[in-house]
Amino acid sequence: MRFRGKSIRRKIVALLLVPLVSLTAIWAFATVITGREALQLLDASAIIDKAGQPAEDAVNAVQQERRQTLILLADPRQSDALPLLHTQQRKTDEAIARLRDAQSDSTVNDRMNSESEGLLDDVLKASEGLDSLRRKVEDNGTSRTAAYEYYNKLVDLCYAFRSSLHAVPDTDLDKQGRALVAMIRAREALSREDALYVSALTARKLTLADLKSMSDLIAERTLLYNTNLPILPASEQKVFADYRRTNAAPAALRIAEGKILATMEPSQAIGALDREHWENAAGPVLNDYDRLGDEATDRLQKRIDPVANSVLLKAGAAAVLGLLAFVLSVFVSVRIGRGLVRDLSRLRNDAQEASSVRLPSVMRRLGAGEHVDVEREVPRLQHGPDEMGQVGHALNTLQRAAVEAAVKQAELRQGVSDVFVNLARRSQVLLHRQLTLLDAMERRTEDTDELADLFRLDHMTTRMRRHAEGLVILSGAAPSRQWRKPIQLMDVVRAAVAEVEDYERIEIRRLPRIAVNGPAVGDLTHLIAELLENATVFSPPHTAVQVHGERVAKGFTLEIHDRGLGMTPDALTEANLRLAETPEFELSDTDRLGLFVVSRLAQRQGVRVSLQPSAYGGTTAVVLIPAALLTESGPDGPGVDDPGSDADTGRQRTRQRGGALPEQRRPRGPSPSVVSAPAAEQHQQAPDSRSGARE
Repeated sequence: MRFRGKSIRRKIVALLLVPLVSLTAIWAFATVITGREALQLLDASAIIDKAGQPAEDAVNAVQQERRQTLILLADPRQSDALPLLHTQQRKTDEAIARLRDAQSDSTVNDRMNSESEGLLDDVLKASEGLDSLRRKVEDNGTSRTAAYEYYNKLVDLCYAFRSSLHAVPDTDLDKQGRALVAMIRAREALSREDALYVSALTARKLTLADLKSMSDLIAERTLLYNTNLPILPASEQKVFADYRRTNAAPAALRIAEGKILATMEPSQAIGALDREHWENAAGPVLNDYDRLGDEATDRLQKRIDPVANSVLLKAGAAAVLGLLAFVLSVFVSVRIGRGLVRDLSRLRNDAQEASSVRLPSVMRRLGAGEHVDVEREVPRLQHGPDEMGQVGHALNTLQRAAVEAAVKQAELRQGVSDVFVNLARRSQVLLHRQLTLLDAMERRTEDTDELADLFRLDHMTTRMRRHAEGLVILSGAAPSRQWRKPIQLMDVVRAAVAEVEDYERIEIRRLPRIAVNGPAVGDLTHLIAELLENATVFSPPHTAVQVHGERVAKGFTLEIHDRGLGMTPDALTEANLRLAETPEFELSDTDRLGLFVVSRLAQRQGVRVSLQPSAYGGTTAVVLIPAALLTESGPDGPGVDDPGSDADTGRQRTRQRGGALPEQRRPRGPSPSVVSAPAAEQHQQAPDSRSGARE
């Protein structure tokens, strides 16, 4: 079901209708489940009578047949052993037949759960192998151990089926029923012990394995009592506890077992008791266990019936109360729904006006640098005192907080930009004065070592000037270095090289004679310098950085190749995206300030900058200078006609000063045309890039 585009009224109706339908479904489901729980309790009592009792009779018959079978296998020469076994086998067949009749009874089969049905099938399938076992026993074709294990398996299946019949919804009754079956299984442990010892007495031989099995059975019987007796009700615990405390039979059995297990020596254990004394000790306890189990089962059935009737009564009450609750819910939901529709409609209109009209207008004005009055632009809307009204008041607070935060952010951003520009301008003035002073000192000195130090200081100051200019650019202001007349592109590139620390590693290939318009010289110089700086920093110090370019249809392409490790595809994509989109500079993002500077400069001049893998394994920066920034005319300078322009390495050059030692020279670049200094127009052969001034 889709409600996109529907009215608030329809959505509220749907919102109220869904819980009502769910409530109806839950009410019906709870009624059915509760009624089914009561019926299951009643069925459990009937199943115990019709299926549980035949299973218990089958267990008793199998136990007696097992005992007699082991006696026959122990001494086949006894004259009465085989007739007694045949008699017991017929009793076992009769008990199994009653169990089979219970399975075929549809009323019983319908009341059993799937677990009980499966276990009953397992019992009947296992009983089908009794005939084969009996033939082997009569032919003496099997051992006592094999016969003993087969009967044990059949008895275990019967008890598993018997325990599954107590799976009732009531947790306490279910636990009590399973605990009672476990208590009854204590009789099975004693029956196995009896069968082992009687057969050993008959054969006059007891193995150590049989003796250990008897010891384990005694421990198992004790564990079953100690574990399951506390689960039974207090009244049942008292019955079993009184029997063990007041009856002499359990004490006599413990004495007999103590004599057998006194030394754990089979030869002494077989002679500890004769058959008569053992049967007098074990027989009464077996009978008492059988009697106690039947009586406890009857009492459990009597406890189930009142619980079932109580559950039925609760189910009826729940059905009536659920119907009344449904009617009341419909009435209250309609009343509340109308009020919600009215309040939500008003709140929706106020929110739409705020989000679609007021806030966008405020953000646009802030972006344009206009002053915004928060009180006038975000009036306080009046709402009621209820929860819906509280949402309206929260909306008012949210709008005011958003506008106030935007205003403060704009003020903070502008203040930071002003601080950056102010500090950068001051640094530029000082650096320009320092460059002028250094130039004068260079021209006066004749000491070669001192001149080299001055050149290094001169170069460092030039780089400091570029970094200060980068702050101005990041702050959104225009840099101070500007030119009026075109400058040769070769001079622009050389000026950029002069602003790089490792300028000696940069090789400039042949560039055609083409000039850059004066207003673009400063930005283009700074842009190329940033790219050259990155190329030298992120490549080994022994490798060269190559710069070459050529004319293209839309202008001129300048390529900068380095031989570094390159960039991963993700990093390359991110860098190109930053260069293309020119995102707003964030103070927290200081990892790649150079990319921000390049992006700002490229956007201002219409230059396209992209990074791509280099053929040398590093990275290639491609700078596309549009034709609008280029001109064919410009001051004379090195170009295609200059033989020295084939491979300008940017390395230190020497010239003779005063016929003495060679002097180190730094790369030269374009000088600005200063309005107040006309003589600068005559000095165009190799103007110095450090002499930039504000036009």
